[in-house]
Amino acid sequence: MKYRLFASLAVILLSFSAQAKVFRNAYIAFEMPESWKCNLEQTEWVCRSEQTKESKEAIIILTAKEVGPTDTFALYESHLNAPISVNLRGGGMTESKIVYKAKSVQINDQPWVDSLHLGSEVPNYFTRYLATIKDKIAILVTFSAHKQYYTKYSQDFFKAVMSLRVIASKNLYTKPDLGPIRPGSETLGAPISSAMPADMMQGEGMEEGSGNKNKTMLLMGALILAALGAIIYLRARKKRK
Repeated sequence: MKYRLFASLAVILLSFSAQAKVFRNAYIAFEMPESWKCNLEQTEWVCRSEQTKESKEAIIILTAKEVGPTDTFALYESHLNAPISVNLRGGGMTESKIVYKAKSVQINDQPWVDSLHLGSEVPNYFTRYLATIKDKIAILVTFSAHKQYYTKYSQDFFKAVMSLRVIASKNLYTKPDLGPIRPGSETLGAPISSAMPADMMQGEGMEEGSGNKNKTMLLMGALILAALGAIIYLRARKKRK
């Protein structure tokens, strides 16, 4: 009965999980939600939902360059351990809030520098930074979501991060048709804010009500799962009697 209970709960949980598909370009591969799509915009890949409303809530941006003098793990950590300045749409500047400082992580046998900021690319958006170097290629992947919806996308982001694989060949930078790879003289991540679509800038002040509604739906889903588990357990116990 106990195994049947676990099996039933597993089926329920799987029914709530979204299907994922694999995105692959010349230098990286990772899993993303089935409803998402990645488009090449100049030298950055921009990945987001194809549904209009959700496309404003979260985004993944990928960029790569030849390794230059500013590309070391130590310099990445130093940069991410300081607040990042961002230009406000109405004029002026502000600084990001560091949610957690840069740390070294291993993902599929590849070392990465990992850090999370609030308001570093767009006000009110959390952005997780993952940067790495392999051979002569430096790669940056950013995961951004509005603060009211970060919980909604946390599982998708977790799956994407844990599935990251660097697939760049050693001579990738000599084959621009496979890139695009930016030159080593540039700074890794410099154009990321400019790659953020204008409609995400317009979503800076999303209403609290929609965020509260989303939290309520997540809570209701958790309660439903708990109730189903309790029902299955009680029925199994009754049968044993």
